[in-house]
Amino acid sequence: MEFTHFDQKGNALMVDVSEKGITSRTALAEGKIRVSQEVFEAVAGKKVKKGDVLTVAQVAGIMGTKRTSELIPMCHLLNLTNAEITFEMNPQELEIKALCKVKTEGKTGVEMEALTGVSVALLTIYDMCKAIDKEMVIGDIHLCEKSGGKSGDFKFRKETREISLW
Repeated sequence: MEFTHFDQKGNALMVDVSEKGITSRTALAEGKIRVSQEVFEAVAGKKVKKGDVLTVAQVAGIMGTKRTSELIPMCHLLNLTNAEITFEMNPQELEIKALCKVKTEGKTGVEMEALTGVSVALLTIYDMCKAIDKEMVIGDIHLCEKSGGKSGDFKFRKETREISLW
């Protein structure tokens, strides 16, 4: 497999997608933030002084999906047709999982947009809760699945990955 973002001399370049066909494309990414009991309870009870953490993080994550091409140098500017951020609270592990699903009709995929949306949502949770506890840990950010395009469908197989940040 060769890298598509470099020319023959090793210079970075934006992939030319002008000859590709327009297809429906989706991507789902997730990541987690591990927090203290105090932070978990404050978020769950909507007691954080800065406001409703998950609602603000949801909006921030969606905004992040729309600005991905400004943050990742070789990403194409995409016309997203949908972006959703949801959260799952896990009180046993004191974790908040963020999930981001992104859709478009286009010539290139939305994997980076989904990953950026998750990252921005988790960073927003950290920002809004850092006055309570600065020892939160963000991790396990990955692409869960994607569909559409030349490379076809992809589904993350957790059992094949040995890496764990926890």
